[in-house]
Amino acid sequence: MPDQTPSAPALHTLAPVARLTAELVALDSRSSVSNLAVAERIEAALPGFDVERVDYTDANGMAKRCLVAHRGPPGGYALSGHMDTVPDTGWQTNPWDPRVDSQGVMHGLGSVDMKGPVAACVMAALSVGPNVPATLLITTDEETTKAGARAVAASDAARRLGLKGIVVAEPTHLTPVRGHRSSINFLATAKGVQAHSSTGQGLNANWALIPFLADMKGIYEQLRHDPALHDQAYAPPFSDFNLVVDNHGTAVNVNVPLASCRIKFRYSRSLDPKPILAAVQAAAERHGVTLVVAAEGTPPELPLDHPLIRLACDLTGKAALTVPFGTDASELQEVAPCVILGPGGIETAHTPFECVPLDQLDLAVGLFRRFLEQGVAA
Repeated sequence: MPDQTPSAPALHTLAPVARLTAELVALDSRSSVSNLAVAERIEAALPGFDVERVDYTDANGMAKRCLVAHRGPPGGYALSGHMDTVPDTGWQTNPWDPRVDSQGVMHGLGSVDMKGPVAACVMAALSVGPNVPATLLITTDEETTKAGARAVAASDAARRLGLKGIVVAEPTHLTPVRGHRSSINFLATAKGVQAHSSTGQGLNANWALIPFLADMKGIYEQLRHDPALHDQAYAPPFSDFNLVVDNHGTAVNVNVPLASCRIKFRYSRSLDPKPILAAVQAAAERHGVTLVVAAEGTPPELPLDHPLIRLACDLTGKAALTVPFGTDASELQEVAPCVILGPGGIETAHTPFECVPLDQLDLAVGLFRRFLEQGVAA
């Protein structure tokens, strides 16, 4: 349980970046619901900015909105973050009740991934003068499909600004990240015939799916243990090949009518994903399983001597890293080169203990402001 002793600061006494973080955390914007309330709150925080709304409807019929906000001359650098969060799985307290403990740490769903970083981006953009190019690319659906980032990357609003680089403000403890893995997502489905299992009638879909799963286990082992498929620039060096199996709530006395599995395959730039993709497709065809493939953009990875990476290292005083997770940079790199850099750490993200230190938010505002100021000469 987070510390809620009387010494914990009240929300109204906090710095503006922390107050905005708390307001955003209080708004439910899980990827499964609409994010319009969060988008409207962010837009309201940007007086004097030209704000273009990038609206779309997701595959489940939910209204979604991204924002491209700009003030000042064109060019320079953009700050980017996403509004959506993962589900509230495992939370024992109200996920949308932002709480600050006596150690100056804010708790709540989305506090670090990434409403706190988004608030820092907003405050940094507000803090620069009118002659400094200040751009915000605020997306949604990062946690699921990257549809928001793709919509922003395809928009005239983002492309006409002539951006030199983008800071994707995911939590990295304010350490520059020059590259990360991207993913190919597989949905494999086998169909059966529903019947009471005692009758000997019907067809259990699992018996069709299991041979396919056995082949997937072989690919998993190959990715883990074949050094030719490893990338030593990443930790861990092997690719993620994560499996989730679903019988869609079927009871144990019913022949399963629908059995499906989802696989997330993450790979770095040095690994050619085509042989793995071909192996999964061949297994699905071999075992009569329906397969749907959804691929993100190619893994973003800049060399150490890239100007954006050198700038990030100079401003932070830290060496650039690579990370195994993914971000919107896989799509936003189509607009401009990306560096991933933000407050807080990935360690508590996607857990019921999500939190962000307020001092990191304060530092991020100043750091992001310096990035934007560098855009005057960029």
